Amino acid sequence: MGDAEEHVIAAAYHVVKALEATKNLNFSNDVRRLLADLDAHLSTMSPVGENEVEKTRDIENRLRSAQEKITGLHSNHSRIWNSGPMIVSEYLQAVDEVRRLIETLESYPSKKTWKQKVLLDRAQCTLQIAMTRLHDELVHILAQSKQNFEQEYVLHPTCEETSVYEESIVSNGGDSVQEDLSQRESSSTETEEYVMDLVHPDVIPKITSIANIMFASHYGHEFCQAFVRFWRDELAEYLTILNVEQFSVEDVLQMEWKRLNSIIRKWRRAIKNVVGIYLASEKRLFDQVLGEYESVSSTSLVEASKASLLCLLNFGHAVAIGPHRPEWLYCLLDMYEVLASLISDVESLFPEEAGCSIRIEFHDLLRRLGDSAKTIFMEFGNHIASRASRTPYPKGRIHHLTKYVVNYILCFAEYGDTLNLLLAEKDGVNLDMGSNENIGQSTISCPVAVHLQSVTSILEANLEISSNLYIDSSLKYIFMMNNIHYMYDKIKNSEVRRYFGDEWIRKHIAKFRRHALSYERVTWSSVISLIRDDGKTGKATLKERCRDFNIAFEDMYKIQTAWLVPNVELREELRILTSKTVIPAYQNFVVNITNSIGEKYIKYTVHDMESYILDLLGGSQKSLKPSRMKEDTWMRVDAWTISLSWLRKSAAWPTMAQVEERDQLGLGMAGP
Repeated sequence: MGDAEEHVIAAAYHVVKALEATKNLNFSNDVRRLLADLDAHLSTMSPVGENEVEKTRDIENRLRSAQEKITGLHSNHSRIWNSGPMIVSEYLQAVDEVRRLIETLESYPSKKTWKQKVLLDRAQCTLQIAMTRLHDELVHILAQSKQNFEQEYVLHPTCEETSVYEESIVSNGGDSVQEDLSQRESSSTETEEYVMDLVHPDVIPKITSIANIMFASHYGHEFCQAFVRFWRDELAEYLTILNVEQFSVEDVLQMEWKRLNSIIRKWRRAIKNVVGIYLASEKRLFDQVLGEYESVSSTSLVEASKASLLCLLNFGHAVAIGPHRPEWLYCLLDMYEVLASLISDVESLFPEEAGCSIRIEFHDLLRRLGDSAKTIFMEFGNHIASRASRTPYPKGRIHHLTKYVVNYILCFAEYGDTLNLLLAEKDGVNLDMGSNENIGQSTISCPVAVHLQSVTSILEANLEISSNLYIDSSLKYIFMMNNIHYMYDKIKNSEVRRYFGDEWIRKHIAKFRRHALSYERVTWSSVISLIRDDGKTGKATLKERCRDFNIAFEDMYKIQTAWLVPNVELREELRILTSKTVIPAYQNFVVNITNSIGEKYIKYTVHDMESYILDLLGGSQKSLKPSRMKEDTWMRVDAWTISLSWLRKSAAWPTMAQVEERDQLGLGMAGP
């Protein structure tokens, strides 16, 4: 362009600007639009000084060099970050050169020359190509260097075994609760604080270098998208490794209980690992890479973890709104305790506004689980009251409902503190235990203790109703004695005893002993009356008394060998009590008969009788086959005589009058 042309263009440009600035001329809209278009066109043809031309030429040369460097490195290296630090440095310098050239060109006034606009387009296109390559390099580095979780933090198959919580209230609950509790202790032990490297430490500078150049080039959003997407997918894969499945609310509500219980145990392990280990590790990595970019690290962590966390929390919500059946209580408490232990971790992982929704979801689920657990706990007594038997329980054994309820109660040794806090929140109770002297009294009057004592009272009332179904009143007392003793024996030897106290223990010792004495009185008084000396000594009368006693005893033997007292010590004590009642009276009777009408009318010797009493209440029905003493019988009787002799020297079993007297005075009974 010659000097003359430059002068003409400059003059025309100034004329147009002057016309636009004139306010006295009333131009139509079309004219004003034409002036604007002419202004824009002339601005591109504005004269450029030699200085500006030189600058543009320098930018063009630098851009060409950087562009050739970038293109060449793309062609010669399939993975730049695998090609050594020198290549990486060259590449980053070339990309940074393009970035700085773009900033220079964009800093020029809006009246850029045609050449400057072309160079800006070329530079932006080159930077876009480089950013795409950096995106691919980032994903490759992450995929190649990610670290797998150590095996100890992956759910083991042993954690899927069944537990006591799978029994329903109508099931035949066994005595395995202590074993199951020990399983719970081992399986629910808190995961130790542990932060692992999600990628090999050596690659963190590489990732950071990519982040820095992309953020400097205004491609930080694209970096975060790739980074977040990768770790979001990794977390989803980790949930798969932990056997976490997605279920709808309908799936959970319709699920068979044993399967649901197994899934809940997986859920507990998964959420502890995810929050306590995985996300803690992820937060450290995000802070290392993105920490200097204000809240970008926190926001990215939320985006990377939100979907998987909501999957876990949604399952928890589905369980929390499920049916309020007793067997759900311990699973709900397990879930509640796990979640409560993670709340502080969640607060530190997501402290900023971006993580507010996650914090709210955690707190909301914690509240729902606590409310459901409280509801089930408080309604447990109603479930027991509604389960009265319609037929007498065989052999006077321990009722399955007693086993279920007592074993259910024993589990509260593990959950009592949690439930006390939940119930205290509900009722506004102050759980301050005060001084050591008041701890025992405070424990037996805390919300959990009050409710558990109420539950045992409801159970006893239910048992009393069930005992009235027995036609034989002796078996009624055996049934009540067995069940009360089971309650006492299990509770006195467990950690849950602190919720009942010594007074409860003493009262229940008195209760089962009262039933034992009632059994002894009702069972043997009529039999003993047949051999008690009534002053009638005629031969026919004595023979008739022998016959009547033998028939009554044989019937009693046949019936009561089938009855069962499962506790060995209690069974032996009842046999001793029976022996103390029957043997002396029978011994006097034998002497009287022998002296009056002769030994041949005695069908059973005293030693026979002592041996037969050893068979009572064993749960296996037998019939008497009278015979004289055999050697093995002598051995049994000798052992029996020794134990009987020991009993007579030791504190005797209290009489009914003593039991009633001590009960009226509120003293209860000492233990055996």
